Formats: sequence, C-alpha cells, structure tokens
Amino acid sequence: MTELSPPAPFAEPTRRVSGAWIALFGMAWLGIWMAQLTPIQLLLPMQVEAHVTATGWEDKVIAFGVISGIAGLFALVTFPLTGALSDRTVSKFGRRRPWILGGAVLFSGSLVLLGQQNTITGIGVWWTATLTGFCVLTAALTATISDQVPAGQRGLVSGWISAPQAIGTILGILLVTTLSLGLFTGYAVMALLLMALVLPFLARIPDAVLPRESRPPLTWRGLVTGFWISPRRFPDFGWTLLSRVLVNLGNAFGTTLLFYFLEDHLKVADAEASILVLSLVYMFFVVLAALVFGPWSDRCGKRKPFVWLAAGLQGVAALLLAFFPHFSVALAGAAMLGLGYGCFLAVDQALATQVLPDPAARGKDLGIMNIATAVPQAIAPLLGALVVAYAGGFSALYILAGLTSLLGSAAVLPIKKVA
Repeated sequence: MTELSPPAPFAEPTRRVSGAWIALFGMAWLGIWMAQLTPIQLLLPMQVEAHVTATGWEDKVIAFGVISGIAGLFALVTFPLTGALSDRTVSKFGRRRPWILGGAVLFSGSLVLLGQQNTITGIGVWWTATLTGFCVLTAALTATISDQVPAGQRGLVSGWISAPQAIGTILGILLVTTLSLGLFTGYAVMALLLMALVLPFLARIPDAVLPRESRPPLTWRGLVTGFWISPRRFPDFGWTLLSRVLVNLGNAFGTTLLFYFLEDHLKVADAEASILVLSLVYMFFVVLAALVFGPWSDRCGKRKPFVWLAAGLQGVAALLLAFFPHFSVALAGAAMLGLGYGCFLAVDQALATQVLPDPAARGKDLGIMNIATAVPQAIAPLLGALVVAYAGGFSALYILAGLTSLLGSAAVLPIKKVA
C-alpha cells in the first residue's frame, strides 16, 4: 500500500503528510547518516592513520583534511547539479526517485570499494565517490520536503532529518566498536544498512510525474547561470545560505577532529570508547532538540528565534572546550552542542524551504542550500588541521568554532519573509 498521490509538480503542497510518510522518511535518513558519519567520525580517520607515514599527529590530521577537502569540491557541484537535473527529470517513477536510487547505489557501492583501499590515493578517490553519492541521494530526498510537505508541517518533518543524524552516528560507532568490525566489514555493513533503510521510502512514497511539455528548458548556459542566485534580488535566500554555512562550519570545526582531540590533545586512555560516550550524550540532546523544537516552531509560526538559540548554544559549547580542555567539560559541551545543533537542523531546514525563489527550481535551490551542510563538513577537517598545526592548536580551533557559530546566528537577523 502506498501513500496518496503527491501534489502536482511546482504546486505548493497543502495536504499534511501522514505518520507513515514521516516514518519512512526518517528511516531513510537514519541509513544515510549512519553510512556517512560513521566513516567521518571513526572509520576514515582510522584508515588514513593506518596508511600515513607520520612524523607527528599533525601529518595524519592534514592527510585526513586533504581527502575531505577534495571530496568537498565535488560536493560543491554535485548538490545543485543533481537538484537542477531532478527538477527537469521526466520519468514514470517521478522526478526525485530515480536520483534517490542512483545516489544510494553510488553511495553504497563506493563505501564497499573504499573499505578495500590500502593507499592514500585510493582512499581519496573512493571517499570522493562516496560523498558524491551522498550528495546525489540527499539533494533529491531533501527536495521531497518542498514537493510534498506543507509549510506548517516542515519543522516536524525536518526534525526527522536531524534526529536520525545523531542516532545513526551512535548506532554506526556502536556496531563497529562493540562487534570489533574491521575496516572493510565496517564499511560494508554501513553500505548494506543504507540500502535497506532507503529502499522502503522509494517503494512506498509516490513521486509526482512531470509532463514532458511542462519540463523547464535545459541548456548548459541556463544550468550554469542558474547556480547563481542573486542575494540582491533574493536577500532572504542569501542570508539563510550564509547563516547555514557559518553554523555548519562551526559545528564541523567542533566535531570532525574530535577523535584527534581526544587521542592527541586530551590523551585519553581509550579514544574510541571516549568518542562513543561523547556521541551518546550528543545523540540524546540532538534527538531531544530536533523533536521538540521543530514542531514547536511549526506551532508558533516562528523560525528565527530558534536559529538564534541553536547557534548560540553551539558557540558557547565550542568556547567551553577552548578554555577548559577536560573530558568532563567535553561531556557538557557535547550536551550543549547536541541541543543547539538538533534545534538548528530541524528549524533551519524548514526556514530554508520557505525562502526558495522559484517553485519550478526547488531541487536546484535546495541543492545550493545543501552545499552549506555538506561542504563545511568536508572542508573543516583540512581548515581545522591547519589551525591546529600552525595557528594555536585545539584551543584556537574551538575559539574559531564558537565565533563562527555566533556569526551564523547573527546572519538570520535581516531575514524578512520568515519570522
């Protein structure tokens, strides 16, 4: 049994989506985040460390950062390109579903091949392919919110993007650590779970078919120029994009080098066990914040105050780690970071869907917005590694993370279309 027919392409949805729709959507994101964040937090740093001839811990951090940064450059193009092409896809399966399936296959297949690599070059190539698949999949899946979810329900639905992020991370780390999975097995298990959790959404949720005569024209010139959305003409879109870049960059500075912070700065006895504990705390508060603040913002009809709160909490958490680098403080910081980031992910995604310039280009415009989520995660390890190695160590990194997050909260102040 499938859901009721979705709204027509380009129409603003008005019918609320069902609990089954939200459950399948949340399951898909659980698989996605498990497959993307478990490698970032644990598998990829371990794999890089095993194949870097390091004279100091900075060398392995920079190698990890270079690999992530190169992958981020591909994400910069993949997100809006996938969105633009899916906006124009004429298929009996709909506009988004072919791209969701294709992205999931590329994502999972690349993870399996990544687990077989034993050179830095091979790791870099297949991590780039992995992140490209992630971008294709999530660009199309995110667009289904604007296609099918009414504005008054988007905080709730967006919460089911962010809550699975925390759950997926901790489940992935638990599977790898408690079952003592090797690198190849760890990657393969993530790939299998990704497909198992994404396919039910594809099978059960229909996608509106775009009539061929309604397809927007496609030219290379139009495609390339469409990637530029003038902040002068569409200031709300520009400020939302800037805020998202800064807050996600602040979060990425605070989390992507956490394994190295624990192992090489705090010198904890067991970095893997410690990151598991911090991830549990972070997970609990991300889930709590996402499932409370997202629906709350729907009920009160406001988004900006929640974004201020979220970014402020994230900024304070990072500054605590900068000035009080102890594991007990890291626990408190993980709670505040989770509370802030869970709130931000749920509410900011809803905010982003309400400032899109053109209903006919939702996929492309949300693809540009998604750059601000994935690219900071990809480039932060390299930028953070350079800060740690050459500009003041981990204290400087967490000061930068805190200030960046606070600037991100200020960037939503000029938005006028959404309260």
